[in-house]
Amino acid sequence: MLVPLLVAAGASCRGGDRAASGAGASASLKSPAIGAPAPVLELTDLDGKPVSLAALKGSVVVLNVWATWCQPCRIETPELEALHKAFAGQPVKVIGVSIDNAAAGPDVRDFAKEFGVTYDLWLDPQKDVQVQFLTIGVPETFIIDRNGVIRARQIGGVRPGDTVVVGAVRRALE
Repeated sequence: MLVPLLVAAGASCRGGDRAASGAGASASLKSPAIGAPAPVLELTDLDGKPVSLAALKGSVVVLNVWATWCQPCRIETPELEALHKAFAGQPVKVIGVSIDNAAAGPDVRDFAKEFGVTYDLWLDPQKDVQVQFLTIGVPETFIIDRNGVIRARQIGGVRPGDTVVVGAVRRALE
């Protein structure tokens, strides 16, 4: 079953000069469709080790695009942590992809410590995720099923008690 585009009522940060130039702005490019394979994404984690979406095949992935300077991202982080804990022991991976600049590694670590983040954080100073997924801004979240297919997209923050995102994860687990 396909899940329609999810749009949160909350604000999102547009990124301005912090966003990849042209990300989401070209009329000739189309965002990956719900029901289409997720784009190739290869980044690094906080320790500089290579990570990729392809390596997570077999797990449902909650891919959250965010930045330390984004206020809605700060608000949604506890919700993502709660989601991570709610699905502990199941094949679900919550991945936060920081689009902060290359020098922001320590800021991302500080952010994770401040908010008690235990889910995986990836670094994307080149903003490849924004180009590959044609995001509108941050935060933005994608639910990717165990076969690597996009099942839902939420523009804006994950809100407290968000049953839509949780429902999308549950359906992707089926």
